[in-house]
Amino acid sequence: MRFRVIAGIVGVGLVAPAAACGGSSEKHVNGLEKSNITVGILPIPDAAPLAIAQQKGFFRQEGLTVKVDVLQSSSFAVPKLRSGAMDFSLDNYVASFAADDQGVAHWHLVADSYQAAKGAFVVLVGPKSSIRTPEDLKGKTIAIPSLHSVGQLMITASLHTRGIDQKDLKFVEMPFPQMPTALAKGQVDAVWTPDPFITAMQKSMGARTVLDTAEPGSTTEAFPMAGWGVLDDYAKKHPKTVAAFQRAMGKAQKLAAGGRSVVTGVLPSYVKGIDPGTAQLITLGSYPTSLNPTRLQRVADLMLQYGFVKKQVNVQPMIVPASAAK
Repeated sequence: MRFRVIAGIVGVGLVAPAAACGGSSEKHVNGLEKSNITVGILPIPDAAPLAIAQQKGFFRQEGLTVKVDVLQSSSFAVPKLRSGAMDFSLDNYVASFAADDQGVAHWHLVADSYQAAKGAFVVLVGPKSSIRTPEDLKGKTIAIPSLHSVGQLMITASLHTRGIDQKDLKFVEMPFPQMPTALAKGQVDAVWTPDPFITAMQKSMGARTVLDTAEPGSTTEAFPMAGWGVLDDYAKKHPKTVAAFQRAMGKAQKLAAGGRSVVTGVLPSYVKGIDPGTAQLITLGSYPTSLNPTRLQRVADLMLQYGFVKKQVNVQPMIVPASAAK
């Protein structure tokens, strides 16, 4: 089946030795409040530092045993964190700030993860589509992984500069692995996706890029995409666990930032369907090594500009400094 490569990009092989989520019988290591933690991820390059930390033994050095939970979209994170089924999760900043604005969840950010770059987050159409330019997207249906999230904001901002209002677009929520078939069958006009899905769709069906939502010179150039967070008072109740997670991820983030070969080398280990050859072809963003409130405030301000939040979101109080979590 021509889409089997893409359809297979849904699972990971990151699961560490089986561990409970921290029951009363758990043996804590290094004085941690919880030694066994569950972390939510999406099977995309944003999560590469976690895979690196696993591979290099950084969690083990901190006394942590990590179990990975693969999410279909970031919208699944809050319910699982709230129920205690997960401890930490990768989440895109737009979703985190929107949840805070709506009072749905109060995210506390513990580590940065990923930043957009040219060609890493694009809108694709089928090879025979009549859509040739970004302006042709007016009135069209675009699939995104989560409504009112980072993909929708980046598309909205990118097209606004071209005279297209978001009310002239129709967004539908769809997991990344379902997008190729939906596009091929004409169920949507276009899809917004990152690599490795971009490369896989180009190779399998000849998909074309009509809009780069992180193009240089745009309002979303080098846009902060995602970071690792916890909910509510988790950081206060588990300060040593959070600090251990931060230290492990900090080491991994520096390795990811040091060169793409570290990232492309680890991708096949946790993204099913991506072989080493394909991993070498994908376009990557960058991996910031610190949570910079000024940089992240840029996301919140753009959200306010386009009505994704009702009031100004102050990012600074949401960040858990590494020193404060020790």
